[in-house]
Amino acid sequence: MKDFTSIDNILDFAIDNEQNAVDFYTKLAANSRNEEMEAVFTQFAKEEMGHKARLLKIKTEGTFNVKTEQVLDLKMSDYLTDVEPRPDMTYEEALIIAMKREKNAFKLYTKLSEKAPNADLKKIFQSLAIEESKHKLRFEIEYDDVVMREN
Repeated sequence: MKDFTSIDNILDFAIDNEQNAVDFYTKLAANSRNEEMEAVFTQFAKEEMGHKARLLKIKTEGTFNVKTEQVLDLKMSDYLTDVEPRPDMTYEEALIIAMKREKNAFKLYTKLSEKAPNADLKKIFQSLAIEESKHKLRFEIEYDDVVMREN
């Protein structure tokens, strides 16, 4: 596990993670088999760009709001089979990938908050974990609304 010595280290790490998500969803959009899937992945990439911009703003302005709210976890991704990204994915498969990516990001930030050397760093990691859990919940709700209703 990476050690962090400053808030800038944390923010750089989180910014890199958001950029990795942007790159991932952008690549999926480029390899999509139809316009609908391309639009979905493009939207995911835009959302991750927004998260990155927010983190960059925090880094440049030096202020941040720590979120401490509880977010509902529907735990759908716990019961879904892993899906490998590929050009001919269904919307259902894309949502599964998105849920699992957000769940992993949540786990990472939660683990980092547990290892944080001071209260400020702990709060930042907890806030980032909450943000990721919100993203996961959004994908779970979409999965429930679209996929589960069709079955």
